[in-house]
Amino acid sequence: MLHQEIPSSSTRIAPLVAARSVEFDPELVQRLGKNGPRYTSYPTADRFADTFSYRDYLHAVASVRTRGGARPLSLYLHIPFCDTVCYYCACNKIVTKNRDKAATYLGYLKREITMQAGLFAGMNEVEQLHFGGGTPTYLSDEQMGELMAHLRRSFRFAPDEAGEYSIEVDPRTVSAERVHSLRAQGFNRISLGVQDFDPDVQKAVNRVQPEAETRAIIAAARDAGFRSVSIDLIYGLPKQRLESMTVTIGKVIDASPDRISIYHYAHLPHVFKPQRRILDADMPSSNEKLGMLALCIERLTDAGYVYIGMDHFAKPDDDLAVAQRQGRLHRNFQGYSTHADADLISCGVSAISAVGATYSQNAKTLEAYYEALDNNELPVVRGIALGMDDLLRRTVIQKLMCQFELSMSAIELAFPIAFGQYFAAEMAVLRHLERDGLVTIDGDWISVTMRGRLLIRNVCMVFDRYLAVPGTVPRYSRTV
Repeated sequence: MLHQEIPSSSTRIAPLVAARSVEFDPELVQRLGKNGPRYTSYPTADRFADTFSYRDYLHAVASVRTRGGARPLSLYLHIPFCDTVCYYCACNKIVTKNRDKAATYLGYLKREITMQAGLFAGMNEVEQLHFGGGTPTYLSDEQMGELMAHLRRSFRFAPDEAGEYSIEVDPRTVSAERVHSLRAQGFNRISLGVQDFDPDVQKAVNRVQPEAETRAIIAAARDAGFRSVSIDLIYGLPKQRLESMTVTIGKVIDASPDRISIYHYAHLPHVFKPQRRILDADMPSSNEKLGMLALCIERLTDAGYVYIGMDHFAKPDDDLAVAQRQGRLHRNFQGYSTHADADLISCGVSAISAVGATYSQNAKTLEAYYEALDNNELPVVRGIALGMDDLLRRTVIQKLMCQFELSMSAIELAFPIAFGQYFAAEMAVLRHLERDGLVTIDGDWISVTMRGRLLIRNVCMVFDRYLAVPGTVPRYSRTV
């Protein structure tokens, strides 16, 4: 072990309140907003290398087994298929109406699951499961049932009341009956893609989704006994204006989901082909986008939602909000999570795992994915093994992203460093951010201010040593 876990006592626990937990400063956001990583990992996925192979992954699993002890597991399954294309989408997806492709994929996915389960046999219990895509409900009800049964034969799962088993759903692809079936198959959390309720915006992005349809799925999820219902929104879409967003956010609040994510749309038509169908003339201005963001923050906090971080809000009694107050919040490729100590096994094309002190990514094309499995090898094609500096910086970034503060002395207890000396250059940059009002440095504590929380990625970028490597200009979205 290169370091120890930092105890949650190093975070100052706030009382249970639904008060405003973030401040919107348009001048600050406009002046300091820039492109930067989302830090679902550190190092970020663009730093993975193809020198990391399947055998390196096997070595990482062997190290975890040698370490011993019972640590929970987190599973992620990537279902890449979609029935239609949403013009804004930048996900790794395959748009097809040929359902035979999904049947073939499912066969290979089960083979990968079996191989992964063999590696972790007898070691761990699954406490978290997430289906993402694409559109996971592209799979038929029967296919989903078979896949869930295969997972439960392969892995040992925590009981329903203890585990967090979630699935992303396109409300256009499911009925109320299908929602009840998903609950019976073992899912207890559901996330709905909404993006915007405005009909003109929906037409502009090729995602026509009547409000009544979405509300019916939310009602079905409540009736089926899902523990949590989440809604995803996007601001900055074509045809969006402050007036339309005012109506949408009001309808979302009225629907009362447990969690709400509000993502900034990154318009990169030169990178993502579907976005070329969006007219530049339909795009809102920068000032309009900032106005929409300010509106959403104000309306959600006034409605009692707690700002978790980045683009996430949750009700005060939601598990994410509770974990944040208790210093247990974590961030991984699934976003914010309450399972900080879990190794992440990801199956499916392009999926990314985090096992021990490594990250690994599967092949990004179906052909390469299938070929590896046909050769009885896991389809790992790239990744990275973390050194002590990586682990140290990952811990610092995690603390800032999840708790908006860190204790320098707690970092020193976990790692063999003197914080001020090791991060002398970074602390000098932080002093500039302190003058801008993003952070405060008070004795042992680095704290992100209410004004700085929307720009948390800017703060974390200070500690990212890879950003300083000459000749590398990765593609990132705007920090706000």
